[in-house]
Amino acid sequence: MLSRTADSLFWMARYMERAEFLARTVEAAQRLSALPTAYNEHGTEWESALESSGVSDAYHLKYENAEADSVIDFLTFDASNPSSIRNCIESARTNGRAVRTALTAEMWDAINGAWLELKKFEDSHKSGSDWREEVPRFLDFVKQTSLLFDGSMIRTMLRDPSFWFSRLGVFVERADNTARILDVKYHVLLPETESVGGSLDYFQWAAILRAVSALTAYHWIYRESIKPWLIADLLILRSEMPRSLLSCYENIVGCLDSLAKAYGRQGGAQRAARKTMAQLENASIGGLFQSGLHEFITTFIDDNNRLGVSISEQYLV
Repeated sequence: MLSRTADSLFWMARYMERAEFLARTVEAAQRLSALPTAYNEHGTEWESALESSGVSDAYHLKYENAEADSVIDFLTFDASNPSSIRNCIESARTNGRAVRTALTAEMWDAINGAWLELKKFEDSHKSGSDWREEVPRFLDFVKQTSLLFDGSMIRTMLRDPSFWFSRLGVFVERADNTARILDVKYHVLLPETESVGGSLDYFQWAAILRAVSALTAYHWIYRESIKPWLIADLLILRSEMPRSLLSCYENIVGCLDSLAKAYGRQGGAQRAARKTMAQLENASIGGLFQSGLHEFITTFIDDNNRLGVSISEQYLV
């Protein structure tokens, strides 16, 4: 496969995954902002949305305060934000169009249809009429688009390098997104011997679990009230949780091994991915808290970024 084809497939999938994450992030911030003042007196939910999306610095170059309307605009349709939902879907479509013959008809329909529908929402946003009432419907549209794209990829693509590069993009991006959510919220994660802060902690963490579609999964696995250290365990070390860091790396290693078999050689990307997966497999949540959860997550994000660079150097350039 040509490296530019592999690169387009990899980034097409990353952009679609990122668009969904941004929609879920905005949705979580809206839930927290709707809480009564007694439960949400600090009002940091919109700043947290910017931090977890990795665009806080860019936002504050344009706006002074993190307020609901400006943050939603910045994360959804702001053309100056390369990671806005609009720009993510446009970039995914551009990459998909460049490798149209490598996609199935269903995958292209999912991406192209999303772009056409996005333009309708963008027109509504520009007109300003009742846009705030349209935001929930827009966020649902983005999540449904991601599900349609992901489902069409899994159900219709041949298991060949095109599929593996696409899936690599999904899981590298998903691991980064999950880690960023935890990194933003690490300061309210309490040691197991400490009491949780109360109803505010509950609502904050319930919103985070919903943002990664994990609230039901949490109760199935732990069968008790929401506890921050158990949420960290679920989103880092539980392989049965599709968005956990360990689950992402199991899939990354599997895709890279398939590529190594197809191309007849392994390289730095395979070694780096296996090293990270081994660290996750051998970790315990108690040990992560003892050594510093924030430090672990920061290191993981850096390692995940380096893996992306290694994949690019090995296959995409």
